[in-house]
Amino acid sequence: MTDPAKIELLALDVDGVLTDGGLYYGPEGVVQRFSSADGAALIRLRATGLPVVLISFRDYPATRRRAADLGIKLLYLGTEHKKEALLEVCSHLGITSDRSLFMGDGLMDLPALLIAGISACPSDAHPEVRAACDVITANPGGHGAVKEIVELLLRSREDG
Repeated sequence: MTDPAKIELLALDVDGVLTDGGLYYGPEGVVQRFSSADGAALIRLRATGLPVVLISFRDYPATRRRAADLGIKLLYLGTEHKKEALLEVCSHLGITSDRSLFMGDGLMDLPALLIAGISACPSDAHPEVRAACDVITANPGGHGAVKEIVELLLRSREDG
């Protein structure tokens, strides 16, 4: 596991990490529930200059709206190849994947989790994902799990 103070990119899956994984269908399509605590933490982290990228299998307007509200411009949505997306964004930023922290919850996230410098997941992640991760949060996805990871990164910067 890479020292958290050396992390130069936070990469997040969306469904099951930033949300509780539930999909709410209405007349206008899918509506997602996001944690305000996670959002506030991400705004604090972005203020330090650390880039944040969302990498998700799904591409919903609600995800794009949430990213815009949080000022997250790096988006890899609608991709099942999360490892390749992580490598591409790392290359774009001029860093190696061992300088990234990837947080995911499902089996599709495993390839990206395995190349990240720090792999993290919410407490309710798939058992195989939990077994592969360096950090497992106390909170489930969509309920402050991302805030825990952001606090880890912020503390590492204060201590370092």
